[in-house]
Amino acid sequence: MKVLVINSGSSSLKYQLYDMTDESVLAKGLVERIGMDSSILTHKPTGKEEVTEVSEILEHNTAIRKVIEKLTDKTHGVLESVSEINAVGHRVVHGGEFFKESAIVDQQAKKDIRALIDLAPLHNPAAIMGIDASEVNMPGVPQVVVFDTAFHQTMPEKAYLYAIPRVLYNKYKVRRYGFHGTSHYYVSHAAADFLGKPLEDLKVITAHIGNGGSLTAVQGGISVDTSMGMTPLEGLMMGTRSGDLDPAIVPYVMNKEELTVSEVNLMLNKHSGLQAISGISSDMREITDGLEKGDPHSTLAFEMYEYRLRKYIGSYAAAMNGVDVLVFTAGVGENSAIVRKSVCENLSYLGVEIDEELNKVRSGDPRRISTPNSKVEVLVVPTNEELVIARDTYKLINK
Repeated sequence: MKVLVINSGSSSLKYQLYDMTDESVLAKGLVERIGMDSSILTHKPTGKEEVTEVSEILEHNTAIRKVIEKLTDKTHGVLESVSEINAVGHRVVHGGEFFKESAIVDQQAKKDIRALIDLAPLHNPAAIMGIDASEVNMPGVPQVVVFDTAFHQTMPEKAYLYAIPRVLYNKYKVRRYGFHGTSHYYVSHAAADFLGKPLEDLKVITAHIGNGGSLTAVQGGISVDTSMGMTPLEGLMMGTRSGDLDPAIVPYVMNKEELTVSEVNLMLNKHSGLQAISGISSDMREITDGLEKGDPHSTLAFEMYEYRLRKYIGSYAAAMNGVDVLVFTAGVGENSAIVRKSVCENLSYLGVEIDEELNKVRSGDPRRISTPNSKVEVLVVPTNEELVIARDTYKLINK
């Protein structure tokens, strides 16, 4: 069975094609600048050279059609025809309370995803465009939606409700939803497999830290708390997002600077975080370069980032009354030895002890970076959200 995984953005579309007999990736690629006459399609078939094509791609229907053309191309393709695609799995950011797990696409599912646009105005409309385009270009092929929020639907009320008038939850579903759920799910299970222990017996803190970032407390295999909230803005300090802040700052700054709601929202999501404090970049690699050169702004940005990350780890250890495993994943978590070292050195009260040489190793496989004496297993586990989507799609279609 072959499953095409699609992650559709407003102006981009990522894809991976899986052969589910062995979960191998047959091809993957990216369509960028959708809506422009100079759109770029980058296609990488496994075992063959990467190809790039620049053309006019004005909407998602054309983007999907171009992807299919590349997948079935005589030279660069991996399929004889589109009929070999047995199912399509879509990443959808927000499932609200409608979706506690992945679902097969039907009219009701699409209606519910549209009803959640207010909660994810930048993401859910793009997902709908990807679903509609897939239906047009692959008629009759079953589709599945997999949600970033679904894994966190196990949180108890004490974790997901805000201390605001209950009517706002009853009427508008204002609550914590959490994101990066497919990643937190994948790495927590992969960590347990690596350790050879049942996930149900473990207290795990998963740190998905990239340009965006979130932590999740996974107790007994389920999410009991997570750092992102109703939107991905809450929680950690991120590349361009502020993370936690006093909500009174918003009306205060709006009044002083005469900003609109849209402008202050843009400021907090796109012009804050590492970018704002360093004045250099939202990229941790450039921040650490500045840190090593003694730049004071980069140093402050790094220290704030590490401090907030460490505080959340401590709070989740308290929430679960202990922690057995700490997992680092995503761009920063997998690649920044200095971030991992700085965080772990300041968790000695939990009994965390890392091996500096193991921490420096770069690998595409799960690995332990803690010492044999560490009371907490510290792992680096590369995430694979696309594989989670492919697996859920395969499972639902086979039902």
